[in-house]
Amino acid sequence: MFDSSMTDEGPSLDSFLRHLQTEVEAANEIVDKLERNDRLLQLESSIQEAIIFANRYKELQNQGVDPLLLVDRKVQQERPAPPATKGQSILLGSSTCAVCGKLMESDLDFCPSCGAKK
Repeated sequence: MFDSSMTDEGPSLDSFLRHLQTEVEAANEIVDKLERNDRLLQLESSIQEAIIFANRYKELQNQGVDPLLLVDRKVQQERPAPPATKGQSILLGSSTCAVCGKLMESDLDFCPSCGAKK
């Protein structure tokens, strides 16, 4: 599911997900029903967030963006993010900015990312 080569040190996201799954099995043994349900909810939320993170990470990599690279705002403005696809624009009811290529809300007359006017 997730490329464990993302980091050169420490555990991967796959090992974290395996750990969470082990915690789910342990949580099923909690006697108090309320405490068990609370712990299971925490773990399920954590698993979902980890999967969302993995999917976002993979999508950014597919677009040629290094998700772990910290970018200076000035450098970011010089190299705009990949523009939204036509499908994304249609689904979101928005268009893309002609200056930076980011999604623009249809009810705004300026780009929330770079400030350019429509």
